[in-house]
Parts: sequence; C-alpha cells; structure tokens
Amino acid sequence: MIYLDYNATALMKPEVIGEMTRVMAIGGNPSSVHALGRGARAILEQSRGTIAHVINCRPQKIIFTGGGTEANNIALRATDRDHIIIGATEHDSIGAIKTHFTGTVKTLPVDENGLISSEDLTKALVDSPEKTLVSLMLANNETGVVQDIKTLADISHRAGALFHTDAIQALGKIAVDFRDLGVDMMSFSAHKLSGPQGVGALVALEKIDIQSINFGGGQEVGRRPGTENLAGIAGFAKAVELVPENLIAMDYLRILRDRIEQEISAIAPEVIFYGAKADRLPNTTTILMPNVSSETQVMAFDLDGICVSSGSACSSGKVKPSHVVSAMGAQQDQALSTIRVSLGWKTTESDVDAFIAAWIKLYNRKRM
Repeated sequence: MIYLDYNATALMKPEVIGEMTRVMAIGGNPSSVHALGRGARAILEQSRGTIAHVINCRPQKIIFTGGGTEANNIALRATDRDHIIIGATEHDSIGAIKTHFTGTVKTLPVDENGLISSEDLTKALVDSPEKTLVSLMLANNETGVVQDIKTLADISHRAGALFHTDAIQALGKIAVDFRDLGVDMMSFSAHKLSGPQGVGALVALEKIDIQSINFGGGQEVGRRPGTENLAGIAGFAKAVELVPENLIAMDYLRILRDRIEQEISAIAPEVIFYGAKADRLPNTTTILMPNVSSETQVMAFDLDGICVSSGSACSSGKVKPSHVVSAMGAQQDQALSTIRVSLGWKTTESDVDAFIAAWIKLYNRKRM
C-alpha cells in the first residue's frame, strides 16, 4: 500500500517503537515510591523535559493527556471562562464545544483562503463578555492552512482574553515555539508526528487554573488524574526529539506536494486546491475533483493501493460535506468532492507518480 494519509495518523518511526519497547520492558508506575516507581517517574519527567526543550517552554507547563482531543477539551472546559471564540474551520474537538458549553460561543468566519481576519477577531472581542477564551488552530488538519497565531494571540491578550491554539497538525511539519507564539495554551497529539496513538499534551501557563474534567487521582499535579501512559509518553518524547530532522524533510515533501498540484493542474485546469494561495503545511494538499464524490475517490484510490482521506479522520465515517472547505466558500457539491493527500517520512517520488497516475485515470474515466 502507498500511504498518503499522514495527517490522519503518521506512520510510526522505528526509533519510537524501539523506545516504547524499552520502556514497556522496564515497567513501573510513576506514582509508586519504590525504586521501580522512581525509575518510571524519571522516564516520565525526562520525556516532559525533552518535549519542553523542543517546543521552548518550561516542563511544568506540560500536562500529558490521552490524545489531542482530550487536550483540546481540557483547554476549553477546564478554565473559568464565560465566553469562547473559535474559528469556522476548527477540528471537531473544538467545534463541538457549541453543544457542550454552558456559556456563549462565537464562531469567526474564514476567507476563501481559510484565513481568519484580525479585524473580525478584534470586533468579536469588543462585543465579548469579560471572561473570554479564544481558541484558533495553528495549522488546519484538512487544508494545511497556517494561521498568523502570534498576531491573533496578541490581539486577544490586549482585549484581556486567554488564547489557546490547537497545534496538533503543526508540530513536526513547521517550527512551533510556545514562547514566541505568545499563547496561553497549546495542544499536541503524538500520533500526528510518528508517535503512538492515545497520547497527547496540553501546554498551559502555570497561572491558568486548570480544573480537571476527570477525578480520581493527583497525577499531572492534579490537572489530569489517572496513571500516565508511560510507554506512550516516552514514544511521544522520542517522536518530538526527531522533529528537527522532520522539518528538514519537509522541504522535500513540499517539492513532491507541489508536483502533484502542477501535474494535475496541467491535465485538469478546473481543479481547485483549497488553501493553495495561503501559507500551508508543506505536506498537505486538498483537491477538488469536480462531480466525483469524495467517497468514490477514496474507494478508487484504495483499489489502486493508495491510502488518502476525504477529510478529518475523526469524521471520515460521516457522509457530509467538509465543513472546512464549506467555510472557505465551497458549494455543497464541491465540499462533497474533495480529498486530502498528506505526505510523510516514507513518501517517495514513485508514490507520488502512482498517485498522479491514479488521479488522472479516475478523472478521465469519470469525464467520459
């Protein structure tokens, strides 16, 4: 199989598997006070320190979670906010807050490039109650569009609001610096950068009162109770340790991504690549094949031995238009005819050749 769905989950790297195997063989509960427990605690804190070093924050800011969705949920629900402002293209773990929050929620529109305007955010903050949280995604999971989070966070802070960013798709694909972005909270997920599934992190300033949404233990300084997934966290840290080499590889993936778009455009000039005029993740392209449903495309590529997706993996079982490209101005039939192709560390030129050939074959067959 040719795997071109890294934004759904990135294939794990051998170094990550090796580190997790090592830690699983050691065993131990980080909360135990005996020697084996202290050893497990050391692994936990070393992992926290590794991640903190790469993203440029104090280790104490990192709260380990069961994944990116939980990290986002904690950020939105565990602070004393009365009002939340989100973007129209957020992941469902952010967007669904509208039905799970007792306060008010405002959704900011995006333009045709998937970008949120500073003016819209400024106006929304002027009209907002005093205790406001702004949550805007750093890099979109479907289109790869990158927001100017540093500017948006600054606008929010000047209005007295807290600022959270979902950086789950960004880490490992573009440089992510917690301090430089100037945010209050930031979410990550290990499996988006070749780490294990089922582990993530919320990075939060110590001044923020994080009230756990669960109860039962004092782990993570009481902010996320439950025995830590030690092997998963160690694998997460190893994946983050490999981020510098991932960023170097992104230059190559950008070349491959651009070749996909150039060769498809030469055959089908009416095709749309959503977000192509904005700053994007180097590995991501979202492609509209007119009048061919996303479901048909995904199945056709699967038969050709190629894995792609029709949008967010968390929503892949739902037959509905992509809310991301819909928010960018796509008509319903267009939003139902897009696929996401996301490249990664195992992607080769021959993989891209095979995808382009399969895309053109399907396009020509459906056009007849």
